Amino acid sequence: MQQNMRYVYEIYRQQSFSKAAEALFMTQPALSIAIAKLEAEIGMPLFDRSTRPISLTPAGRIYLDAIEQTNYLEQDLRQRLNDIRQLNTGEVTIGSSHYLNAYILPPVLTGFQQQFPKIQFHLSEGSSYTMAQQLKRREIDLTFSCDDDIIKAFDSWPLFTDTILLAVPQSFPVNQHFKAQALTAKDISACRHLAPDCPEVPLAGFCQEPLIVLHEGNNLRQRVVDFFHQAGIEPKIKLELAQMATAYHLAEAGFAATFLSDRLIVHPHSSLCFYRLAGMDSKRTFHVLTSPQRYLSRAVQKLIQYLQDTFAPTR
Repeated sequence: MQQNMRYVYEIYRQQSFSKAAEALFMTQPALSIAIAKLEAEIGMPLFDRSTRPISLTPAGRIYLDAIEQTNYLEQDLRQRLNDIRQLNTGEVTIGSSHYLNAYILPPVLTGFQQQFPKIQFHLSEGSSYTMAQQLKRREIDLTFSCDDDIIKAFDSWPLFTDTILLAVPQSFPVNQHFKAQALTAKDISACRHLAPDCPEVPLAGFCQEPLIVLHEGNNLRQRVVDFFHQAGIEPKIKLELAQMATAYHLAEAGFAATFLSDRLIVHPHSSLCFYRLAGMDSKRTFHVLTSPQRYLSRAVQKLIQYLQDTFAPTR
């Protein structure tokens, strides 16, 4: 990237001349002089210095768009040259949620790394929406989602399904009313909850139980809201969290009930009662997503194929 472009991009990224200068290993006066010269050449300012934090002017936005396009071309060029140079090398940047990074991807990436040890991984973590925005900006190579609105905006391949279950602490008296429908962690590991004859419970039977839910913007949160809307009841939310795994541990400690993916339930001695919900679409299908505007390196193509092979047939 040309020097002036690096300067402008770093100021935009840091939203501060002083922080950008520090990141660029130069003094703030030197950076300010360089930007002032560039703005004089262009004939208009690139940054609105009256705002806090500093922001781009319309001309600055156009300049930044050009920088991003240059970055994309450089990335694609490096990937294409890597593919020609040696088929088994390269880099893959994956953006995903904590749920996938912690519970779905570790054995997959380990197996892939054993086959292709020269391919390097970079992992980014955030919500499905945040990762979709990063993919749109081509900051990552691929991500995953089960949200139909997100999936249709990208190139996608279906990978695996999971099922949302209601998890209730064993100490809660409500479990006494649903003994016949309660499932254990061993039942989940044996996939009993996926059998056609698995007993189900009405969500209304748990309408008085305190709940742990995830923050807005999370797919599981939206689905839980939909469950309660379909049942015509209001959830009694006790706590909102960012991570499903944290909700799992709090529920196990007896804090409140919650909703979990069956793929999270891996310990056979969990102190929770699990329930399949009657009349609810509890199954989610996750897709791997890539940007239709970005060149897919052979490393990314190999990883997608490995993912498809690993999860076929889907659970």
